[in-house]
Amino acid sequence: MAMVEVKVCVGSSCHLKGSYQVITTFKKMIESLHLEDQVALKAAFCMGRCSSGIAVTVNDEPIENVGFANAEEIFNQFILPFAK
Repeated sequence: MAMVEVKVCVGSSCHLKGSYQVITTFKKMIESLHLEDQVALKAAFCMGRCSSGIAVTVNDEPIENVGFANAEEIFNQFILPFAK
């Protein structure tokens, strides 16, 4: 099974919007679902999409409107299907 690559921007704009909380939420979900060997979570610097929420990509596909309030929902909708 291929590894799912998830990148979360930690540049200044995304940092101010809560990107570290998103990373923390994703980490907790990866651990609780035992997906450490299936999901590679990485921090990235500016992805040039500062106006559409926290910049996140899943296998290089941009995910729009990510925030710390919907991080679990984003994980379940966009990351979990690739890890199953």
